Parts: sequence; structure tokens; C-alpha cells
Amino acid sequence: MKTPKKDASKAIGGIARSASLSPEERKAIASKAALARWSNDPQDTQVASHEGEFDLGEAKVQCAVLPNGTRVITQATFLRAIGRSRSPKAGTGVLSTVDELPFFLSADVLKPFIDAELAASTTPIFYRSKSGSKGVGYDASLLPKVAEVYLRFRDRCLAEKGTVPKNYQHIVKASDILMRGLANVGIIALVDEATGFQRERAKDALAKILEKFIAEELQPWTHTFTSEYYEHMFRLRGLSYPQDSVRRPAYFGHLTNNIVYARLAPKVLEQLKKETPRSEKTGRHTNQLHRKLTPDIGHPKLKEHLAAVVSLMRISSSYKQFEHFLDIAHPKFNDTLPLFDDQVDDGMGL
Repeated sequence: MKTPKKDASKAIGGIARSASLSPEERKAIASKAALARWSNDPQDTQVASHEGEFDLGEAKVQCAVLPNGTRVITQATFLRAIGRSRSPKAGTGVLSTVDELPFFLSADVLKPFIDAELAASTTPIFYRSKSGSKGVGYDASLLPKVAEVYLRFRDRCLAEKGTVPKNYQHIVKASDILMRGLANVGIIALVDEATGFQRERAKDALAKILEKFIAEELQPWTHTFTSEYYEHMFRLRGLSYPQDSVRRPAYFGHLTNNIVYARLAPKVLEQLKKETPRSEKTGRHTNQLHRKLTPDIGHPKLKEHLAAVVSLMRISSSYKQFEHFLDIAHPKFNDTLPLFDDQVDDGMGL
């Protein structure tokens, strides 16, 4: 295992070596090193266990977590976060190598603010995404360190010359925004962890989703579930479609809850049932569940989902096959009710 001292020594040597090379030579070495890294045994390359993205300042950052716990920010979004628009070619990671500083720290004016520890931490991380594609990134902890280099460079420029060189101004601005965003996120995370509030944040996120889907007031009635939906429902359940009546088996309500509402968004089915009152006399919902969906988000999403459902119904020869296709294409969200539960439902989910 490499020790920090060895890594630092290697970084210092790499910087010295880089200074003696032309830009063309540095680029050739970078490309060769990246291609050599990918030619190694695929088993040596970790596959991300988690992937996602988040907003930070004015940047959208894509990230991943590797099996060894390393948090990685993809190279392309790392560069955009610090105001650099240049992108790596074909995902090879040629913008940085193990042998030298990445190009965004290679300028001579930045060298006074880069110590050996920082230099050693700039090694690109090669990994595979969950889909199997090549990924190149940096340890997430490097991002604020790089931003700090540019801000220290800014402070010296302002102290000595009263201005920042024009070609660095946009990077300095992005670094400042980045550090402010990190500071805000960091203090909130510390308070949440200390108080245990992080457990409530998931509930808050769910509340925001439901707010977009569930309306406070009852929406005007519209013909949402088409006759084709019910024709296929009868066919897949082995029933004859009634030509002269709109009566449907009561359990179709259970089926529709499973097919549609349980798959729109987390907890939407549960919330719709809470928001739609039942008759004291019959115990039935007094209105169709879809009338509590918001007209701008909930109802369009419902129509979009129904169109996909009918398409799957058309290619299914049995209800079991349809359910199989549906679970693959539109799986239910967590914490939804089972198809037939102990609670009394009445078919008014339609």
C-alpha cells in the first residue's frame, strides 16, 4: 500500500517532470496513460454501487459511490462546477493523469497554492457506471480544494494588482459560488446530523412530491379512463365486455389502484385515499380518485401513464402477462398498498 509520503513525493516528481515537457508531450502522455488504464483487467475497475446528481450553486453535479466507499464526481461535471467548459474526449480521462497535475491546476500562477498533499489527491478515478459504461472522475473531496486554490490566487491578485486576470475571472466566480454553496450545504448537514433531523428530510421530500400531485380542491370531472382501457381489462380478465352497460366488477377498483395510482409517484395512492372522503352510509369514496390530482402535474402524468398501460394491454394475451410487463416497465413505488388488502375498497378508484 502506498503511504502519503510516497504519494506526495510522486506528485512533486510529477510536477517537476511536467514542467520540462511541451504541451503536446504532456497530452500524449495523458492519452497513453488513460488508454493503458482501461486496457487493464476489467475486474480491476470498480463498478459504481450508487449514482445520482445534485445542484450545487449554478452547477448540476453528477456523482457516484464506489464499493470501497469512495465518493466520486464525474470529470465532466467537476470541470463545469469550477467554470471550465472543456470536456474529456470519449470518456478516456485524458485531461488528467497519474503522472502530472490535471490541466485545470497546471498553470504556473497556481503552483504557489498547490501543496504536495493536494497534488497527490488529483489522481483521476477510473470506474464503470452501473450500466457498464466507462467513467472517469475525481474524489469528491477534491472539488472544494481546487476551488480554494483559485480563491487564494484571486486574493493574491487583488492584494498585489487590484484585479484578477481576465482569463481567470469566470473560474474565480464559479469557485466562489461553489464554496458558498458547499458552506450552506455543509452547515445544514451538520445541524441535521447533530439533531437527527436527517430522518425527517425524506418525509419533507415526499411531501413536496405529493404537493405536486395532489390538489387541495376537487378538480372538475373529466372523462379520463377510456373505453379501450376497460375493453382490455375485461378481455385480460376473461370477461365479456358489456355493450349496453357501463357496469363493471367492483374489484376493478382494486386492479386500477394497482395498475395506475400505485405507480404514479411515492405514496400518491395512499394520499388520494386520505383526501377523497367516503360516504358514511355506503362507505364508498364519494368521488373518483383522479379528481384530486393536480391539473398541471398529477392529471397529465395520469394520462401519460394510462397511455403506456393501454399499450402494454394491447400486446398482452393474459392478465398475468400484462402484470409482468407492467412491473418491468412501470414498477410500483415503495410503501404502496398490495393489490388486495384487508381494508375495504369499493371500486371508486376509477
